[in-house]
Amino acid sequence: MAHNKSIIHYLTTLYSLLVLLSCKESSHENRDHLVFRYNQYENVSSLDPTFARDIANIWSTNQLFNSLVQLDDSLHIKPDIARRWEISENMLNYTFILRNDVKFHKHEQFKTKDSTRVVTAKDFVYSFNRLIDPKVASPGNWVLKNVQKYTAINDTIFEIKLKKPFPAFLGLMSMRYCSVVPKEIVEFYGNQFRSNPIGTGPFKFKLWEENVKLVLRKNELYFEKDEKGEQLPYLEAVAITFLPEKQSEFLQFAKGNIDFLNSLDASYKDELLTPTGKLRERYKDRIHISKGPYLNSEYLGFYLDGDSQEVQSVLIRKAINYGFDRKKMITYLKNGIGTPAINGFIPKGIPGFSNSKGFEYNPEKARKLVETYIKQTGDTDPVIRIATDSNYQSICEFIQRELQKIGLTIIVDVMPSSTIRQKKWAGKLDTFRASWIADYPDAENFLSPYYSKNHTPNGPNYTHFKNETFDRLYEESFLITDTKVREQHYAKMDSIIIAHAPIVPLYYDQVTHFIQKNVKGMTTNPQNFLVLKRVWKEKKN
Repeated sequence: MAHNKSIIHYLTTLYSLLVLLSCKESSHENRDHLVFRYNQYENVSSLDPTFARDIANIWSTNQLFNSLVQLDDSLHIKPDIARRWEISENMLNYTFILRNDVKFHKHEQFKTKDSTRVVTAKDFVYSFNRLIDPKVASPGNWVLKNVQKYTAINDTIFEIKLKKPFPAFLGLMSMRYCSVVPKEIVEFYGNQFRSNPIGTGPFKFKLWEENVKLVLRKNELYFEKDEKGEQLPYLEAVAITFLPEKQSEFLQFAKGNIDFLNSLDASYKDELLTPTGKLRERYKDRIHISKGPYLNSEYLGFYLDGDSQEVQSVLIRKAINYGFDRKKMITYLKNGIGTPAINGFIPKGIPGFSNSKGFEYNPEKARKLVETYIKQTGDTDPVIRIATDSNYQSICEFIQRELQKIGLTIIVDVMPSSTIRQKKWAGKLDTFRASWIADYPDAENFLSPYYSKNHTPNGPNYTHFKNETFDRLYEESFLITDTKVREQHYAKMDSIIIAHAPIVPLYYDQVTHFIQKNVKGMTTNPQNFLVLKRVWKEKKN
């Protein structure tokens, strides 16, 4: 009898446990549509917006913080914490009228009844002071280099005075570097604010286990509403993992464990896409592909102050530009994702892009340029070394094979991207593969890397290109208030870059998102900044 009782007790306990697990599983399934999940294979290094230098940091801080203004998906400047603004006729004085209903995420250090407070103009003064503070050493301090002073007139009026006109200034103010942060919380945490962020964004910080997972929760105090008057965001949480391998990321996506993929990696591109860039049949019922322009120009750069005789020769630089088929490269190596860069450096998708004729595939012309170089220099075996990371190895090896046909020996040096970055700044690479992604939505941003006063290490002119006409047009463009006239200046500068060939434009990239079909409201933008406040998920059947 006792034995039977123990069996009954065991079965009852097991049944209760199974019911409990079943309820938990059901609860998890019922709530899964409230959580947006993605993987960030490049680790987040800081949740402090003053260190939002790369995509990983920008994406996470985008959810946590707000600035004076924001950009919509077409890169139009819209109100954010500033309701509206006024710009003086001389384009030097900007007056921002702030909302009076924006509150920081709750924290006990606010010492108020409801553990929060309203953002005021003084908070922007503090945040900007911190951005340029040498002790903080923010990589974004350059954003305010043209600012003479900024002042809080009262709680809701914030004024900025520039040293000289800068037409793209409002776009700069949308950058995550310019986010508002609360003094009392920053000073409480000190350097640990990086892992204890308090902002005003649609989501608030919950948990960060570095290199493993990051969890954000809905900000119940968020000030923005949708067109129907419903408070944003729609989601309850955002969960981010940090799987370092793109193949592992893809497997998690294929299983439905993460909601979207941000890029097309060589390890799985043929699994997902046909050679023409269409989604393969087996994925069409559960995955949606979203494409759009990306303000990212991929290129090879030549260091013009180096010792390489070949790199110093405009003949060789032009031969490389003419010597390979960009359309073929995009079709076979990128599955049609991206636009061949047969124009200048300014990419499609930004005002200032022109149809200026760049370099199309012309192997005969390329071969003659190499022959002319050999006759002029006596260098019978011209050699070019290209530094690249493993993600672009196949593209550089394709260029290597193509250029061998026109008489050039190409050596591809594969190294970590961090090493390339350091050596580029130090001028220790003759030729390197690089990307230029817009910091702000103005074509001037794509021309600053060729302005002579921006030579590294003082600025982003990695090639050390110098041209007096280019410099004059660049400086004049800041004084032009007429957008169309300024864009004409940009086009002239782009044509100078083509004529002197300090670079080899490869392709203008595309934003490519692979999204689970139950995810709604997700859009792309030309800066590929992740905006989740209007995203929601349907329950899976």
